[in-house]
Amino acid sequence: MLDINEIRNDPERIKKALAKRLVDVDFTEFLDWDQKRRSLITESEALKAKKNKVSSEIPVLKREGKDISGLLNEMKEISDKVKTLEDDLRKVEGEINDFAAALPNLPADDVVAGGKENNQVVRIFGEKPNFAFTPKNHVDLVNSLGLIDYERGVKLGGNGFWLYTGDGALLEWALLNYFISEHVKDGYQFILPPHILNYQCGYTAGQFPKFSEDVFRLETSEVNERMQFILPTAETALINVHRDEILRDDELPKKYFAYTPCYRKEAGSYRAEERGMIRGHQFNKVEMFQYTLPEDSEKALEELIDKAERLVAGLGLHYRVSKLAAADCSASMGKTFDIEVWIPSMNDYKEVSSCSNAYDYQARRGNIRFKRKGSKKTEFVHTLNASGLATSRVLPAIVEQYQQEDGSVIVPEVLRKWLGKDVLTPVNK
Repeated sequence: MLDINEIRNDPERIKKALAKRLVDVDFTEFLDWDQKRRSLITESEALKAKKNKVSSEIPVLKREGKDISGLLNEMKEISDKVKTLEDDLRKVEGEINDFAAALPNLPADDVVAGGKENNQVVRIFGEKPNFAFTPKNHVDLVNSLGLIDYERGVKLGGNGFWLYTGDGALLEWALLNYFISEHVKDGYQFILPPHILNYQCGYTAGQFPKFSEDVFRLETSEVNERMQFILPTAETALINVHRDEILRDDELPKKYFAYTPCYRKEAGSYRAEERGMIRGHQFNKVEMFQYTLPEDSEKALEELIDKAERLVAGLGLHYRVSKLAAADCSASMGKTFDIEVWIPSMNDYKEVSSCSNAYDYQARRGNIRFKRKGSKKTEFVHTLNASGLATSRVLPAIVEQYQQEDGSVIVPEVLRKWLGKDVLTPVNK
């Protein structure tokens, strides 16, 4: 959530910053609500002060035998008025909070304006594979190798689901083991969070209320129970680990990673080239997360990008790093770099890791603060996340980039100890 004081003090600066996201915001009504809120508070406090003053006088007047009926009536009128003012205040504060909750994060100053057409490629690793034969696409490859069963996946879950089978399941698990071992080696704490989360988790992450329809909701028999949903990414859980807590500055940074499946509605039509595992309703991902001091978050972002890159480079895959333009960053993030792996059959790069700095946006929503040593003042932490990595595009990249003319696929060296073989060969069906 944005700082309401910043909106109040310089709405034009906020409006200009959000315009980089191609978001046009009119703060007129918001500022009217804010003015009304302050007027209601002033009037209510004045009446409460008057009531306290007169209330302290009533016992004295009563002991002196004076008539206090008029004052009692006045006190009742003040109490009724205060109640009305407090009801009005709750209503206007609700309007203010709903408006502010729907606003996206401000893009960092060094993030360019516009949509994905303005994304900037900042680094390229390796070279595109050059085949002396006609290469196959990953859908045909995983079928011939017996790695994925798409037909039975659809039978079980519907479109957008698949089954890992045999060496495919082993390859998927080898990738997860590789990612996890690297994060443990780097000193990150491993967390296995719940997959079913409450509404406040989505709100803190910045996904609710605006994007609440993008998740799989769970039905409940309790009439007044707030919605629960299946997590779309482990980030949604990890940002809430320290919700409503005040940390010490010497506890920061906190570095976590989690493994979970991710559940996405992925509403809308699938493009023809996004077959197979490129887009789906369920996929596996290891997610990195950091809570940092404000002055350390940019350095933390560099660390997360480096870690994600090392994972892809360790697999020997050709990839690039892109800095996203403002409108291509997710709503909660102020700056994002994508690590994009090359998919030969698509003649395109696909994101396998998104490394982002939310600055204090999520911390404000989740009331996550810290105190510096010797200070009574609390400040909001900065939060960052990065995929480390998502597998559903890594596996297609491996089979396409490592494919051989005879239909076999070389297993990346770092995965062989878990997979137990160097080469995947076609199976007889």
